Amino acid sequence: MSAQTPAVWPQGRGAPQAALAPGVAAALDDEAALAGSTRWRTLDDGKREGETLFAIEGIYCAACAGIIESALRVVPGVAQAEVNAASRRLQVRWDPLRVRLSTLVEAVQRAGYRALPAQREDAYAALRRQTRTALWRLFVAAFCMMQVMMLTLPVYVAAPGEIAPDLLALLRWATWMLTLPVMLFSAGPFFGGAWRALRQRRIGMDVPVAIGIAATFAAGTAVTFDPGGRFGAEPYLDSLTMFVTFLLAGRWLELRARARSTEALDALLLRMPDSVERLDADGVARPVATARLRVGDRIRVAAGQAFPGDGTLQEGRTQVDEAMLSGESRPLERAPGDAVIGGSLNLNAPVVVVLGALGDGTRYAQIVDLVSRALTERPALVRATDRIAGPFLWTVLALAAAAVAAWSVIDPPRALWVGVAVLIVTCPCALSLAAPAALLSAAGALARRGVLVQRLDAFETLARSDIACFDKTGTLTQDRLVLADVHWPDGADGAELKSRAASLAALSRHPLSVALAAALPAGRHAWREVAELPGQGIEATDASGRRWRLGAPGWAGVARTPTGRPTVCLAPLAAAGHEHGYARFEFDEALRADAPEALAALRDQGVALRLLSGDASDSVHALAAKVGIAEASGDASPQDKLDALARWQRDGHCVLMAGDGLNDAPVLARADVSFALAHGSALAQQRSDFIVLGSRLAEIPATRARAVHTMGIVRKNLLWAAMYNAVCVPLALVGWLPAWAAGAGMAGSSLLVVLNALRAGR
Repeated sequence: MSAQTPAVWPQGRGAPQAALAPGVAAALDDEAALAGSTRWRTLDDGKREGETLFAIEGIYCAACAGIIESALRVVPGVAQAEVNAASRRLQVRWDPLRVRLSTLVEAVQRAGYRALPAQREDAYAALRRQTRTALWRLFVAAFCMMQVMMLTLPVYVAAPGEIAPDLLALLRWATWMLTLPVMLFSAGPFFGGAWRALRQRRIGMDVPVAIGIAATFAAGTAVTFDPGGRFGAEPYLDSLTMFVTFLLAGRWLELRARARSTEALDALLLRMPDSVERLDADGVARPVATARLRVGDRIRVAAGQAFPGDGTLQEGRTQVDEAMLSGESRPLERAPGDAVIGGSLNLNAPVVVVLGALGDGTRYAQIVDLVSRALTERPALVRATDRIAGPFLWTVLALAAAAVAAWSVIDPPRALWVGVAVLIVTCPCALSLAAPAALLSAAGALARRGVLVQRLDAFETLARSDIACFDKTGTLTQDRLVLADVHWPDGADGAELKSRAASLAALSRHPLSVALAAALPAGRHAWREVAELPGQGIEATDASGRRWRLGAPGWAGVARTPTGRPTVCLAPLAAAGHEHGYARFEFDEALRADAPEALAALRDQGVALRLLSGDASDSVHALAAKVGIAEASGDASPQDKLDALARWQRDGHCVLMAGDGLNDAPVLARADVSFALAHGSALAQQRSDFIVLGSRLAEIPATRARAVHTMGIVRKNLLWAAMYNAVCVPLALVGWLPAWAAGAGMAGSSLLVVLNALRAGR
């Protein structure tokens, strides 16, 4: 939906209607308006396929995710539908020739949920609306609970016969009346969720809860109007309102906590502005939807607004915030001619930008694609717990039925209440949320640091890694050369030679010439008849008519020295030799500033370090000795690297690989877990599990430490969920756990798991 065509979504409290308003359907099916939430790809057979990310309103557990997936998979044209309950995100791959996006939204709504394109403001408005409605339900339940408990208290404290029968009946009728708003409004999500699950022939967490609430209210109603019947003398409506309140409180707090776990990822998805000012040929600015921009457009970006695409600053000076895109926390200066990145924020002043890339061609789009995968992916650990949740719920229903049957013989008035306690106390929600909440919280924290997670499964593998293998050039070293040493013969004027070399190097764009000119003070020499020979160097004539060469040692007439370093030489051309002396400049790769610190941190974590590189062995071993890596291999082909990794893996090691080049892609794919630096090749990034946007090596040990911490939290969550159910279910079966305590226990268990998971994001 574009900024000019706002959608109007149904605002009802119940399940949304299946049919969309015509205007909403048209907006959903407008490809230009969907640019922010849909990616298009061309398949091998030439057909187009859309991949759309939705935010889902009304989802609470893994069973809800299964209901939505089942509803979409039967729609013709849907290739894949995957829901992550923890992030409330749905990703759908669909064929635009067979199905429209509005049809997908209608299918989700028929299942009882609301789907909204995840990068539109409507999605965030829906989340705010859902949170506000949940708070209202909690308020009504809590208010009625207090009134019910106030009316019930005299019944509990009075001696038998102390309250007149007519007054006792009045108190019970008032209690029942105050319970009605709780049943009709506050408990609505539980009944709605149960109905949606049963309609899809599935079982979700809301099914046993709804059965327990309905059974308690039915029995309480019977006791209210027929005291002393088969359900006993106590209506337990105070317990009903109490555990509904506890469940709603837990669900609301859980909703808020889960929103926090993905707030960094959500913030990244909502960086692009809906509209900007485009300058026409006359320089007049007119507002235009971001989806309507084209490469080459001149736009004015206001202070505080995000750049809608990659481009070049044409007018104005400002500072930009690229923290969410590169992890660089400091504002960066930008002047005319500098590049700006789509999604970064303009901090200081309005500027004019010429757009160079939009949509899928921007760096922002690549990052958003990675974030979308993290929000919708369900790792193997999460899929395993989801598979357990279904059979667990069937077991709960069977146990509740068995408890009712057994207690009908032991103590008939208590039978129903014991069955209700069994239904309420069990908590597969904690089991289902134990892993995804922690993994998403950790992924959000890494996104704030400028590390993107491509595969949530990688957290578990990274925590187990015991060997860290690095490429050399571009990974441990910077992708540029620096001047390492200068030599000249005795008696030569070194300062004069360096001045000549600097001035001559400034005339060439060869990487070694650029590095030499940057390392030496600027020389002030006039050169004429300048000529550059590719692969050899540059030569020119000075003011006195002497011809000089700067380039390969042999071409300059200087004997080679076996240093193993890239070398250029400066020498005059003269029949009688170098009567004015010569200079030899040796270069080396610059070690990344944080490389020693990063390697030391990995070593402190008990990780063995390895260096694999295709560079010359002498250079590789020299660097390894410099940074303290004991095992290094040079002159390694991509196959040699694969063989080395396979050997370590056969020995039982879990290998972490970090690289950046095109030739690193195979070994990154073969490693158990891999890191790619942001400046590296696109293929290397596609094959890696983590991408370090700022190319900071220190983020690798920091990410591994967070993975260890996160997996510890996941294990604690799973252990807590198992222990909670193992203790509370037997207590409910033997009748030692009242319904209100069961509700408090279930809500508290889910909330504890989510709050514990948030620790992974600190």
